[in-house]
Amino acid sequence: MSLVTTHVLDNAAGRPAAGVPVRLEDRDGTVLARAHTDADGRARDLGPDTLPAGVYRLVFDTESYLGADGFFPEITIAFRISDPAAHHHVPVLLSPYAYSTYRGS
Repeated sequence: MSLVTTHVLDNAAGRPAAGVPVRLEDRDGTVLARAHTDADGRARDLGPDTLPAGVYRLVFDTESYLGADGFFPEITIAFRISDPAAHHHVPVLLSPYAYSTYRGS
């Protein structure tokens, strides 16, 4: 499993959001990894097994999931890795006009 993983849940539909493109970037915008959420809404193979401490971003192409009329065509979540040995799980709860996130386990 990657050091950074994510999970997208479609709150409006009450199911995982499958097929959402997501990329992991460093603070400068360099793309470190790309993935799509699986049938369970998870991206387990997102990037390297190790990353140095620092600030990173997950960028979700929600337009490809919600369609061209979706209010949020993209979601960008910046987060900090303080402990490079720890797993970092960043879930997204998605609906047509809102989203939320948290530090998962």
